Amino acid sequence: MGSFQLDYFAAGWIGGAASVIVGHPLDTVKVLRPCLPLPLGKRPGTRLQAGVNYGNTLSCIRAVYRRESVFGFFKGMSFPLASIAVYNSVVFGVFSNTQRFLSQHHARESEARGSHSLSDLLLASMVAGVVSVGLGAPVDLIKIRLQMQTQPFQEGNLGLKPRTVALGVQPVYQGPVHCIATIVRTEGLAGMYRGVGAMLLRDVPGYCLYFIPYVFLNDWITPEACTGPSPCAVWLAGGLAGAISWGTATPMDVVKSRLQADGVYLNKYKGILDCISQSYRKEGLKVFFRGITVNTVRGFPMSAAMFLGYELSLQALRRDHTVTSP
Repeated sequence: MGSFQLDYFAAGWIGGAASVIVGHPLDTVKVLRPCLPLPLGKRPGTRLQAGVNYGNTLSCIRAVYRRESVFGFFKGMSFPLASIAVYNSVVFGVFSNTQRFLSQHHARESEARGSHSLSDLLLASMVAGVVSVGLGAPVDLIKIRLQMQTQPFQEGNLGLKPRTVALGVQPVYQGPVHCIATIVRTEGLAGMYRGVGAMLLRDVPGYCLYFIPYVFLNDWITPEACTGPSPCAVWLAGGLAGAISWGTATPMDVVKSRLQADGVYLNKYKGILDCISQSYRKEGLKVFFRGITVNTVRGFPMSAAMFLGYELSLQALRRDHTVTSP
């Protein structure tokens, strides 16, 4: 019973692939919207200061579709599809094994107070959050750098040197491998972890608000007579947990996205506090809630697909008819 469970990792890989396919189009819109400038006179101090005024989410969707058709929403997906599946495999494997170990360690207490201990879930979620940043920061950076290239680059809005402006004539990065090579060459290995501090501040509490609501919502939705939650309960609990987690993580997600996209054309921010200060000074408090609608809406289907893929594949791997909680 105390052995390391590899099936958690395999199920997490399948769930991760499902979540990427479902969520990447809205993820592209989420990244583009907070970073684009408004018209002159109302322009926020964003790091690229390039592009057009999308105004709102629907305008952004229409503009991307007109310019690049449906394929524009899946730009930069190949790298996340290959890497985030592995990333989610590790996150779910670490969380599930940690929570399982803690539950077994407090077996007697757990029997007295219920199958799920809040403290065990909290600690397992925090461990998963820290591990996720170590693996996910480079993945997120590459994804955002590639996504940002869907924006048109306006030379007239920038007082840049000709060499920098010339980068806007064609994409800065020809693909994930070229993007990695360029970042390492120009920024060093540390450049692959740009925005890691903001990501820690987003993901550690974010995973606590991801796994804990999922587990307790599952328990609440599932009737006591049932041996485990149904796929419908998993889908609903997973979707709600994702919406809660991503909605509350939006302020730090804005900061992280700006820090990671910084450097494609300009280097504007010196760190987390500088990014927060500049953004607040030039755009007000509302800037930290930009994209909250997209984040929340995107969080539901992505997490529903993630947990459903995880639970069903775990069930299949164990050849059991009971859906097992992570």
